[in-house]
Amino acid sequence: MANTYTQIYIQYIFAVQNRASLIHEDWESNLYAYIGGIAKEHENKLFSINGMPDHIHALISMNPKQAPSDLMFHIKRSSSIWINDNKLCTGKFSWQEGFGAFSYGKSQIPTVARYIENQKKHHAKQTFYDEYIAFLKAFGIVYDEKYVYKRIE
Repeated sequence: MANTYTQIYIQYIFAVQNRASLIHEDWESNLYAYIGGIAKEHENKLFSINGMPDHIHALISMNPKQAPSDLMFHIKRSSSIWINDNKLCTGKFSWQEGFGAFSYGKSQIPTVARYIENQKKHHAKQTFYDEYIAFLKAFGIVYDEKYVYKRIE
């Protein structure tokens, strides 16, 4: 698209099926690099990615030709296949249905990237469930409790 200029930054948050802690530290950096490759293949730019064994945060500068749901479809599908083909965990790996997508302005990007980079430290103090609910509330998103990632009991 000639003469189309955009600046679309989205933080995606998505979880492992049933919030199982399957992302292992031995291969998580390879997973993050693989996800970055998927984003790039679809003409997006990955700024920051990190997470916990049960979920991932990814800050991506979006290609305006692609819908967030399409990008997440490709990321989840391809990364699940990659994890399963490489037998990185026992049983079948899959991502939980749905995701969070939160938009930011350029001036917020360094702060958001730092937040993502400090996930492990951050989650020493706050659960994923509480973090996710805080995002929904901070962005004024109306949600139905039954569709939010469940607390791990």
